[in-house]
Amino acid sequence: MIKRENIIDYLKEYEKLNVKLIERELKIPLDSNFILSIIGPRRVGKTYYLYSISKKVNNALYLNFEDSRLAEAKYFEIRDIIRIFIEVYGKEPKYLLLDEIQNIEKWEIIVRELYDLKRYKIIITGSSSKLLSREIATQLRGRTLSFLLLPFSFREYLRCKNIKLKRYKSKDDESKLKNLLRNYLEFGGFPDVVLNKEKLKILREYSDLVLFRDFVERHKIKNIELARFIHSFVIQNFSREISIKSLFNKIKVMNVRAAKDSIYEYTTKLEDTLFFFFLRRFSKKLHLRETWPKKIYTCDTGLSKIFRFSPDYGKLMENVVFLELLRKTNEKPLMEIYYWKDYQQREVDFVIKEGLRVKQLIQVCYDIEDFNTKEREVKSLIKVSKLLKCKNLLIITWDFEGNEKFKGENIRFIPLWKWLLS
Repeated sequence: MIKRENIIDYLKEYEKLNVKLIERELKIPLDSNFILSIIGPRRVGKTYYLYSISKKVNNALYLNFEDSRLAEAKYFEIRDIIRIFIEVYGKEPKYLLLDEIQNIEKWEIIVRELYDLKRYKIIITGSSSKLLSREIATQLRGRTLSFLLLPFSFREYLRCKNIKLKRYKSKDDESKLKNLLRNYLEFGGFPDVVLNKEKLKILREYSDLVLFRDFVERHKIKNIELARFIHSFVIQNFSREISIKSLFNKIKVMNVRAAKDSIYEYTTKLEDTLFFFFLRRFSKKLHLRETWPKKIYTCDTGLSKIFRFSPDYGKLMENVVFLELLRKTNEKPLMEIYYWKDYQQREVDFVIKEGLRVKQLIQVCYDIEDFNTKEREVKSLIKVSKLLKCKNLLIITWDFEGNEKFKGENIRFIPLWKWLLS
């Protein structure tokens, strides 16, 4: 049960709290009549994001349910906390910002009741290990809009480093930006990793956290050896296509006991952590889009650092491009991302679809100046362009820029740093 004096102490302490906040790019409609839910993997800054909103709006009640003074609160006591806020500040809150709401048992009951009163704007966040987007959709059916928060984008990364982009106009400045981009590709954009020197140690902790807390504990995984193998395999094979069959064969070679059904189940549950995303292959037939193989991407390229033997900038670039496209879906809810591959192994990295139309085809290539590489990338792009009737063709490179025509089709080339900052 909550104690009145503890709640007052909490409110006063958070009123005076002054922490450095990095402006995030995620924009949510603060005037929405829906409950807004912010989801994402651990350690991406959901708590700081919600706290920053409390500083931007008037009459906000920010409740962090990981605070010890609120940890024992019952769902029906949230009304009492609101009344104490009114007593202390002499006004009713307009915004209810409920952080780590999953810590409150039966939270969905009080959130629905408060929403139905039509007196508050409600925003909730939850740890990916306990509050998934589909769980929110089930509990708050028809009442919520969900938004995905990921680690820092490259723009946010530069802002965190106090880099003023207006100063970067010369070729020398461009070289400095590309050096920063290499570091971003190598170590990723988790806020604590960016802000601290012990980067590898932190990344190792995050890897173990997702394995044991979000994967094994949450889903009550019994075969720990299989779980560890799949977790490591997925990280090592980021930006690559995998199938359940190929994974099963690799596990057999490793002498790890596992049924194919278990491998499918574990791999699917690993995606629930939001540390990993499995991209579907494009097909006009729905049932084919949902089948394996799929391509693996991590929520942050830094996660692969502790498993990589050498930097593979092509794969790192591709993963970063995927994450940037994924961020865009917050603003474009009809946007869908796929990859394309045929039986001859010709591939287009990203097929961007909005509604009924394919809007853009994207290749990612580190060394486009290699003749054979360029020919392969361009041929696949032209083939799929004609097949899907899409003329918006883009190849993201490391440093080559220009426009070229191939078989009557115009292809734009743009360096990764410029594309990320555009």
